Amino acid sequence: MNSINNKLVIVGVGNVGTAVLNTALSFGFASEIALIDIDNDKARGEALDSSHTTPCTYSVNVDIHEGNYEDCKDANVIIIAAGPSILKDDKNDDRTVLAERNVKVMKDVMGSISKYTKDAIIIIITNPLDTMVYYAENFFGYPKEKVFGTGTSLDSARFRKIIANRYNLDPKDVHGYMFGEHGNTAFPVWSHLNVEGVSADELDKFFPHDKPLDKEEIASDVVKVAYDVLHLKGCTNSGVAMAACRIARAVFMDEHSILPVSTTLEGEYGLKNVALSLPCIIGKNGVERRLEVSLTDEENDKLYNSAKNILATMKAAGLIEDK
Repeated sequence: MNSINNKLVIVGVGNVGTAVLNTALSFGFASEIALIDIDNDKARGEALDSSHTTPCTYSVNVDIHEGNYEDCKDANVIIIAAGPSILKDDKNDDRTVLAERNVKVMKDVMGSISKYTKDAIIIIITNPLDTMVYYAENFFGYPKEKVFGTGTSLDSARFRKIIANRYNLDPKDVHGYMFGEHGNTAFPVWSHLNVEGVSADELDKFFPHDKPLDKEEIASDVVKVAYDVLHLKGCTNSGVAMAACRIARAVFMDEHSILPVSTTLEGEYGLKNVALSLPCIIGKNGVERRLEVSLTDEENDKLYNSAKNILATMKAAGLIEDK
């Protein structure tokens, strides 16, 4: 993999940002990684610690260093993982409670980035994800196709893993997406799920199981497993770091990969001025195209419900007026 002159900037090196750093190093797609954090010592310490991995056999000799926003001026990709997240002991698990706090964080981060570049591809992880994407895309004059969120990439990975576990299969052979919100109203698009060509309705036929496939139970499990991770280990970081770096690789390598990322819709499914996840073609210029694949009536209803939920969060964050 050619990583010559590929520069990655990671904004926020808490649990998630540090996981992104470690995953990025394993991918080997960047020759330089700059870390930006409100806590300069934390950024410096993470950079120093990670630099000690580079002498190991098979490690890429990456220039890892503490950075500042001026580092963004020649970055290819910027991953934003800044802002508070839901913690293990939070009384309310609803990620939308973060909206007001993280809009302030995003204002500072996007404002600072925009002073130095409008060329880098920006991948957002900060929650509530879809609200943050809408804000970043629409309030800073940044090219919209170059700003998007990890969206339901993680939700989709969880969905595929749960299906694979049920049938004792390799999850890489499961092809399917979660649509809508990154969060509680995300839903599986069963009409497009397949396991190497075997449709959802034929899974029990080809891969016999002791009980019939319960689609609603699976959908609920995909949402629930995020909270299982949160309450068991105190945060969720490994999965989303892999999702973010998978997307970053598609940008660095100009792969034209189809991935479910969060963008502001412009009429797809009759929806505008709301950010949510659909499969998109991702390359060196960011989001090349959103794919408005056919949905069943039930799936359309779930998409509109998800959009409604996201709009409520956007209103709570003061990004749109309550009409």
